[in-house]
Amino acid sequence: MTALERHVLGLSGGRDSAALAVHMRQYHPEIDVEYFFTDTGKELPEVYEFLGRLEGVLGKPIKRLNPDRDFDFWLKQYNDFLPSAQTRWCTRQLKLRPFEQWVRPMLDGGAKVYSYVAIRADEEYREGYNSKHANLIVKLPFKEASIDKPGVLEILESSGLGLPTYYTWRSRSGCTFCFFQQKIEWVRLQEQHPDAFEEAKTYEKNAVEHGSPFTWSQGESLDELAQPERIEQIRRDHERRLARMRSKFQPNPLRPDHEPIDIDDLYGQAKVCLACHK
Repeated sequence: MTALERHVLGLSGGRDSAALAVHMRQYHPEIDVEYFFTDTGKELPEVYEFLGRLEGVLGKPIKRLNPDRDFDFWLKQYNDFLPSAQTRWCTRQLKLRPFEQWVRPMLDGGAKVYSYVAIRADEEYREGYNSKHANLIVKLPFKEASIDKPGVLEILESSGLGLPTYYTWRSRSGCTFCFFQQKIEWVRLQEQHPDAFEEAKTYEKNAVEHGSPFTWSQGESLDELAQPERIEQIRRDHERRLARMRSKFQPNPLRPDHEPIDIDDLYGQAKVCLACHK
């Protein structure tokens, strides 16, 4: 590796990017990888706990990239309109923008920057970050090594890191009020972190009052979703989906018995933002 060569790996606080960091340490110790996390200030507390444990496994610190302007600033810039799957300004301004500002001096200084992204071999539907600079090169080690979801789980288990604790109730990282959450995840957010749920309700109410066409959860407000009869309906629907999914499983000795069923497995693949959820 030359002085004009940098290797960076973004961590979301999620399963796949953590496994990729461990994989790079184990199988490519000759590469001096710089690990970073872009903090929106709206992450789950479990994410910070997991990143702390990951630093212990990696034996090196994870650089925090804090956006120079927070979510509340950008919400005003976008006329109090909530971000949505159609208008993902949160990812652009709070995740990608700080990353680009961090690597720009490297590129301007003539460095070739390799960015490692945790897209698995079984994720043909996902695409990585599209580099706009000739010297910013995206690498997909899991694709190259044919590592799929069971392989990721094995990496985390064998390293002693395990899964983030939020996987007991939510199967993606990202902001507490991420619009990619399924309705059952909103119900569980209210249970696990009621203050964060109330904050999301406040943002939503303010946005609607300013004419935002979006609510956090498609087709209903969080006030409506939080009604007891609606919560019970959401739970029943989720349990039916789980039962149908489990009835289709065939025993596979190569897959661990405790492999979790992801929300995306139940509700269909979401085109989520990789910078937030991987």
